[in-house]
Amino acid sequence: MKSFLKNFIIIFAVLLLVAGVLGLFRRANENAPQVIGVGKMVEEINGGLVKKVSVGGDTLTVTLKDAKAPAQEVTKEPQDSFGSIMKNYGVSPDAQKLIQVEVVGESAWKVWALNILPALLPLIVIIVFFYFMTRGVQGMNNKAMGFGQSNPRQAKPEDKEHKTFVDVAGAREAKEELKEVVDFLKDQKKFVHMGAKIPKGVLLMGLPGTGKTLLAKAVAGEANVPFFHMSGSEFVEMFVGVGASRVRDLFNKAKHAAPAIVFIDEIDAVGRRRGAGLGGGHDEREQTLNQILVEMDGFEPNLGVIVMAATNRPDVLDPALLRPGRFDRRVTIDMPDIKDREEILTIHAKGKPLSTEINIRKLAERTPGFTGADLANLLNEAAILAVRRKKTDIGQDEILESVEKVLLGPERKGRVTSDQDKKTTAYHEAGHAVVGYLLPNCDPIRKVSIISRGRAGGYTLKMPTEDRHYHTLAQFKDELAMSLGGYAVEKLVFGNDQLSTGPSSDLKNATHIAHEMVVRYGMSDKLGPRTFGDYGDNVFLGGRTGEERDYSEKTSEQIDEEVKKFMLEAEQQAHQTLTKNKEKLEKMVAVLLEKETIEQEEIEAIMGLSQQHKKSSGPGIEIAG
Repeated sequence: MKSFLKNFIIIFAVLLLVAGVLGLFRRANENAPQVIGVGKMVEEINGGLVKKVSVGGDTLTVTLKDAKAPAQEVTKEPQDSFGSIMKNYGVSPDAQKLIQVEVVGESAWKVWALNILPALLPLIVIIVFFYFMTRGVQGMNNKAMGFGQSNPRQAKPEDKEHKTFVDVAGAREAKEELKEVVDFLKDQKKFVHMGAKIPKGVLLMGLPGTGKTLLAKAVAGEANVPFFHMSGSEFVEMFVGVGASRVRDLFNKAKHAAPAIVFIDEIDAVGRRRGAGLGGGHDEREQTLNQILVEMDGFEPNLGVIVMAATNRPDVLDPALLRPGRFDRRVTIDMPDIKDREEILTIHAKGKPLSTEINIRKLAERTPGFTGADLANLLNEAAILAVRRKKTDIGQDEILESVEKVLLGPERKGRVTSDQDKKTTAYHEAGHAVVGYLLPNCDPIRKVSIISRGRAGGYTLKMPTEDRHYHTLAQFKDELAMSLGGYAVEKLVFGNDQLSTGPSSDLKNATHIAHEMVVRYGMSDKLGPRTFGDYGDNVFLGGRTGEERDYSEKTSEQIDEEVKKFMLEAEQQAHQTLTKNKEKLEKMVAVLLEKETIEQEEIEAIMGLSQQHKKSSGPGIEIAG
């Protein structure tokens, strides 16, 4: 619509200009001299009425002595001169002496304007009209012809969005690995002199939100070289051969700008294992992958061009991509630890007016398991919340509420619940909290709430005191007991006939943990130290299509029995803990029904002892709802 209006305005302006020019000619014609014949001119000369005759080419312009009389124009034959006309018509020499004769040269512009321009104007208007009408079609044709062009997003060293390693908090080991790439791009000669070859491809692997793309930009910024950025999905189109053409075009652009970095984000979109028949295994995707392989290690060397790629699914990539000579350096970006989280929070806190009561270190302690993207989102949500509350700075309340919002979703205070549902939720969450608080291998309980958030009717929040990467059997058993605390308390207080659907999510999570303990971690005494099942690389759309079973049906029954045993032991442990501490359970339920939310200090006051003796049992935040 915008293009049509633009073309319409241009055409209208051109037609208006043409109309103006034609109007000028029309006014000029209105003031044009009176055309007369040769005979009448001769009569006026013989009668002494003519003052001057101007001779210009084939035209004689007659000016009369009467100033009010209009000028007259006579057209003569080209071969006849003014003198011959006077002689042929018998004009006396005395009459000729009374008039002034002036010979003027004819203007070239006038000849062009009067003779050529009127013929050209319609042609010009038609050409302009068709030009603008067909320009849209030409644009479509150009787009069709440009399908094979890559059109990458290019970041140059002088851009405002210039990133360096200073802008990347944490990821210390990854930055150390990438410094060699930076040194090579800055000074290739010292590597060549030593006979060393820098890796042609660097594959960044890590969970979503850990900063893979940011690290790639930082490498280009540190090396001060151009950065060509494309996503894996941008190579594949509906036309066959487009992906391979775009790969060639991308690498050609990078070679002309060398030294440079080519960054392919989400390379698993085109780099999945060939011949698997899953994940979009078609000829076009495989042609694109083949072209990437050839460009990285083919007959033509890519001097000064380093290919970087990012993926969170390295297990599905084709082996040819990972062999030496292609992506032969793989950099794993781990989840940030407490020191990394503190640095990340410090960077994202710039430009945000934080209250003096906020301690970045303590905030880092309360966010285990958060990625860099989660931490950025956390502070952004806190800033938005402070604006909504019309505050001048971001306080502790906004930070803590934003942690829960990122984990669970926004509060749903408007959700109408009956008194019985509210009571059931209070007992359910108190059951989680009491069991988790008293068992020695559970993480400290930080908060209990019966306010609905996201899909949870209530929640019990527990956080580790330090970063750990391993689970023990005792920790797993206590976690299972805490997960079944809500289920056990409903049976204890309301009876088997009044069990609700509230524990469904807890049962699902607990069953998954018990199954992993048996089949993956070898924690079953009956089945021994081995794993059961192999998922391999049979992956579709990020999920498992099925398990490759390497055990018999009899073993499958034994696995089910062991899972059931762990679940029943956990329920029994939760039931015993709640029975022995029913008074504390009732007290916590009463406070929950009154306040709806209990923080860590109030929980310790209700339970009558501190949680300082506890050790961390997990790498991140866990929630029982």
